[in-house]
Amino acid sequence: MRIRKSGLERFRFVFIMLFIIFNGIKSVSAEDKVVVWKSPTCGCCEAWITYLEGEGFDVVSHNIENVVPIKNRLGLKDPALYSCHTAVVSGYVIEGHVPAMDIRRLLNERPDILGLTAPGMPQLSPGMASIIPKNYDVLSFNEAQQVEIYSRY
Repeated sequence: MRIRKSGLERFRFVFIMLFIIFNGIKSVSAEDKVVVWKSPTCGCCEAWITYLEGEGFDVVSHNIENVVPIKNRLGLKDPALYSCHTAVVSGYVIEGHVPAMDIRRLLNERPDILGLTAPGMPQLSPGMASIIPKNYDVLSFNEAQQVEIYSRY
């Protein structure tokens, strides 16, 4: 037996699908290239880069033995905010396993901060054990290294 959908139900279904597609997929402009510095032997850093590329970001990575001087040069001075890799996108520092949705939000809102960090190595984060972020916070930080919760997962 075949169930027929009314015209209104079809319209509603198509509208919802189009809304999800166009609001869930934000384009990233060429000037929003993500430049990453990481250890050449870190698999989770490489997995995070692959994840970002899958999310539509253009990523360039640089393998270096010690990322700390890069962090410091970019203004990230507090070791409590460090993670395994450091990136820059449109002048913002991205430290660690920050989800693509937070980077997109950052680029859309352009807040007056230095960047975002997912301190340490959150186990259920993109690039680690889960593409869907779970059980950690992404923090925003300014030049004085003051932090606020940007996203809670």
